[in-house]
Amino acid sequence: MVEKFKQPVMNLVYRLINDIDEAEDIAQNVFVQVWKTRERYEPASKFTTWLFTIARNLGLNEIRRRTRHPADSLDEPRPDNESQPLRVVEDASSPIPADAALSGELRAKVEEALMDLPEKQRTALLLCREGGVRYEEIAEVLGGISLTAVKSIIFRGRAVLKNRLKPYLKSGEWQKK
Repeated sequence: MVEKFKQPVMNLVYRLINDIDEAEDIAQNVFVQVWKTRERYEPASKFTTWLFTIARNLGLNEIRRRTRHPADSLDEPRPDNESQPLRVVEDASSPIPADAALSGELRAKVEEALMDLPEKQRTALLLCREGGVRYEEIAEVLGGISLTAVKSIIFRGRAVLKNRLKPYLKSGEWQKK
């Protein structure tokens, strides 16, 4: 189970908190929490919904902890150096892009734009796109909101990303500045 879901959980948590080391710790804690609370799992519900809800909650707990106890992180980009690339969690089987420099720069811009989204939009988009989670499950992970609300959140999040990344893309191609 851990091997099957480690990468999707890790990606979600990393994209919520933007700290690779902390994301690894939280992802590990997600599986510990799953084991500790296994009696509470409802077999009628999808396991992934329950798993991603735990991951989201632990990620949000970390965000709240950081707000209460701010500390400098070596992984987070400094405000005075916006061109510093963000670290991205990748699956080991991901292909290496032909033009890694441009791909890395675009990836950093996408990550930056994602981090600027409100938490619910970011979570919904990540679950939908990277986790392959159905809208019904996303609604449950986000606290039992309506299916219509999920569709709206995803639509608005995509619109914000598209608008934010428009200067970097033209007909699907990266534009050198």
